[in-house]
Amino acid sequence: MSERDRDPLVLDAMLGTLATYLRMCGYDAAYALDRDAEADEDLLALAHTEARRLVTRDADLAREAPDSVLLTERAVDDQLRELADAGFTLELADPPTHCGTCNGRLEAVDRTEPTPEYAPDPADEPLWRCRDCGQHFWKGSHWDDVAETLASL
Repeated sequence: MSERDRDPLVLDAMLGTLATYLRMCGYDAAYALDRDAEADEDLLALAHTEARRLVTRDADLAREAPDSVLLTERAVDDQLRELADAGFTLELADPPTHCGTCNGRLEAVDRTEPTPEYAPDPADEPLWRCRDCGQHFWKGSHWDDVAETLASL
């Protein structure tokens, strides 16, 4: 998937798992706790200064941010359904674009580069590395689990 024309998002402290799913779908999804923005005023400031659309489970907070998305469900599968109903595209990014851990941009790992012991050999399987935190990613069982979840929506 090429870089999509999507609004960058900021998710409140109640939506950490959802942030990971959205990142795997190619969204630039900042998470409040990763950005030290747990307080409502900090989250609103982050949304404003970085032109991010707020996704929250807090109705009062949602009223404070223009074009915010208010979710009512607690389970991530149900939250994903709410986003799909709101018009969000929810399919895995191919190739992956954002780190599921920190939201940094991913870059392909050359097949000749050394990799950490936990990662497969890049000569055998495509790998990506986060430019910010250095974590390595590949399309393993977690990728398949998320694909299955998204297909069930």
